[in-house]
Amino acid sequence: MSQELLAATVTAVRHAGARMMTRYSTESRQPGLPELLADLQANDAAVVDILRPALTEALPSAGWLNDEHGSGPMAGGEWWLIDPVGGNINAVHGMPDWNIGVSLVRDGRPVLAVVYAPVLDEMFTATEGGGAFLNGVRLRVSAKTSLDGALAGTGQAQPGHDPELAQRVGSAVTAMLNSALYVQVSVPVTGQLVQVAAGRMDVHWQFDNVRSHAAGVLLVQEAGGVVTDIEGKPWELATESYLAAAPGVHAAALELLTA
Repeated sequence: MSQELLAATVTAVRHAGARMMTRYSTESRQPGLPELLADLQANDAAVVDILRPALTEALPSAGWLNDEHGSGPMAGGEWWLIDPVGGNINAVHGMPDWNIGVSLVRDGRPVLAVVYAPVLDEMFTATEGGGAFLNGVRLRVSAKTSLDGALAGTGQAQPGHDPELAQRVGSAVTAMLNSALYVQVSVPVTGQLVQVAAGRMDVHWQFDNVRSHAAGVLLVQEAGGVVTDIEGKPWELATESYLAAAPGVHAAALELLTA
């Protein structure tokens, strides 16, 4: 993957972040659901308006998908896969934990990832085989070897859960609470994945995977983490559930989540 393409992607994402910061306010308070939904959609549109022309210019041959809740396999070739505002629900409520996520997927696997948290000015980047970085500094996952010292997390990939899935998530959270040091249940999901890549968190699992998490998955992999499905098979873009963790705790977390 060329450094020129990565640099162009970073520039585009940084510009989109600057655009979002003009919309974001810690004082944001919507009176009801219609206003909240309108702000969510407007945020996504503002980011896409910046990213789509810039990324299309950077790699005209690539397709475009900005359905952050899309799942399942993708057609072959190269695709820009966008999560315009990960944690958008946080942004419209005036909370700072949100990001902009971009990955380039080639024949079903992510080969480039950029995740930017504008409030903190943290730019996470990765290329297949080229490592993962935060603001240019190489990332490594944590060296934890036991769940009793691990920070773990999960969250909603998309709004709403069917009762069976909600029960599964709740049972897994309970099991992890009884084994790990601390458990976070929060969004954005990609925000947790980049924390695993940075060694700030140790375990992230997801029972409701969407394709736009690919950027975070590549970051974890390139930082030395292990990402599999919940059965322990290699992660794929269409994997329905997955576990991303530091190597020293992946097996224990997998055993716990499948018990």
